Amino acid sequence: MRYFRPISQVGPARPPGAKRLAGGWAWFTHIEVLERGQSPEVMPVEECAPADLAPLTARRPPIAGLAFSSPRLMGILNVTPDSFSDGGLHDSVDAALTHALGLAQAGADIIDIGGESTRPGAVEVDLGEEIARTIPVIKAASDRGFQTPISIDTRKAPVARAALDAGASLVNDVSGFSFDPDLAPLCATLSAPVCVMHMQGDPSTMQDNPDYDDVLLDVYDALADRIGALELAGVPRTRIIADPGIGFGKTQTHNLAILERISLFHGLGVPILLGVSRKGMIGRIGLEPDPACRMPGSVALGLAALGQGVQMLRVHDVSDTRQAIALWRAAMAINPI
Repeated sequence: MRYFRPISQVGPARPPGAKRLAGGWAWFTHIEVLERGQSPEVMPVEECAPADLAPLTARRPPIAGLAFSSPRLMGILNVTPDSFSDGGLHDSVDAALTHALGLAQAGADIIDIGGESTRPGAVEVDLGEEIARTIPVIKAASDRGFQTPISIDTRKAPVARAALDAGASLVNDVSGFSFDPDLAPLCATLSAPVCVMHMQGDPSTMQDNPDYDDVLLDVYDALADRIGALELAGVPRTRIIADPGIGFGKTQTHNLAILERISLFHGLGVPILLGVSRKGMIGRIGLEPDPACRMPGSVALGLAALGQGVQMLRVHDVSDTRQAIALWRAAMAINPI
């Protein structure tokens, strides 16, 4: 099997014949062809078959009311006592709602609320406890007329149902909809858009000894398989976002290999979300042990991903990231599409 990675570029010097990447701000004139056991090859877009080019160029339709012609920010709101960066900071309804409002005012396009930590080594949270942590926050936001869409970060169908009933707009499952067999059919029945993430193993064991034949292509194939399963369950591709799952069952070498060629995932034909904010890799490479001080590294990786056409960044530091994106767009002459 051959894989086609658009070699993404941004800026005003777009030559004739360049293809717009996924209907967004980036474009490409060449494609890197990847194949297991073979050296990569580069070919001009003119030599690419229309069927192979189509998923790379098709405009992504809006999801949860968000268009993807410009970069989008998903603000992180963990209502947990043990998340790796902000555990315990927002574990009351008032504190969580205040933070959600702050994220929205800072420029978040959607707020991702999670009640179960998925940091390395985390154990499963009781279903009732996860509901008790998340649903009152979503209800309070809805009661106060909160306009920013809310995503529920959960692996469990009962939590997702309660969240969607309370006003959430999207289900974000770190297990790739493999943990709870009832979750995908629920999302299909309720016409809920989803984010499907790749993870090898589960949070309690995922970093024990992650192993891949070819991490980039293995993750791509796994996401393609999960997207196919979602479609079979009744969730159309037009309501799916994909996340390669940086740090979830992956070493630093694995993470960097994905980031280096993350534009490959445009071949899935869905928007790409990158969640790398404050993660351990940033601390190791940037020599910063405190997760709360890893904003610069998080922004650096985010901007690199936007340069490859990634449509959404999941971040803790919304205001700093929004400012960085605004300056990046100005410097690269990237105007609204």
